[in-house]
Amino acid sequence: ADQCTDTDAGHFSPTGSTQQMPCSAGTVAPNASVGACTKCEAGTFQAEPGQLVCGPCTRGSYCAEGAAAALPCKAGTYQNATMLQLNLSMTSADDCLECPPGSACGTGAAEPSQCSPGTVAPTASMATCDRCAAGKYQPNEGEQACVACEPGSYCPEGASAALPCKEGSYSISTNLTTGAECTPTAKGYYAPTGSTMQTACSPGTVAPN
Repeated sequence: ADQCTDTDAGHFSPTGSTQQMPCSAGTVAPNASVGACTKCEAGTFQAEPGQLVCGPCTRGSYCAEGAAAALPCKAGTYQNATMLQLNLSMTSADDCLECPPGSACGTGAAEPSQCSPGTVAPTASMATCDRCAAGKYQPNEGEQACVACEPGSYCPEGASAALPCKEGSYSISTNLTTGAECTPTAKGYYAPTGSTMQTACSPGTVAPN
């Protein structure tokens, strides 16, 4: 038996072997002379065969025991650096964190992404932010609801700002979706850009159209 050759680190051989074999992905052999490789602990993984150590699970992912790859957190969830700093093992999809309202998390997200202006996330666990419906807008990031359009303005779908009615038109409504819905001024009246009402021409001035 003393003449049998010891296995190298990263390899194994069962009883009666004629050759050593590399540890498969998800397992390691940190020492020589082993009969079986050791599974990577939960929260770690090893993608390559014949390795000595497992590596920590990556951000945005989880790693079950014996993982050969870091599996991405599903859309609507995330896994951030704080979890790794606290040494909490990410062992299953249930360990991924719920994406908060006002943010969106795509597959494998390491951090929530705040909704950009013109979009909102009214509930938790959203994969993408919703565009504001026509007639509403949202000027800020990370919001949960859109707000009604401003008087004297209109708001197309996904608006991040209320767009003013062009000069020669006006509106007191708060749900206009296009500039064509602004009311044209009557003859003898005028309205600057963004007006909420038409104004009669002053003495000495006229508006024939």
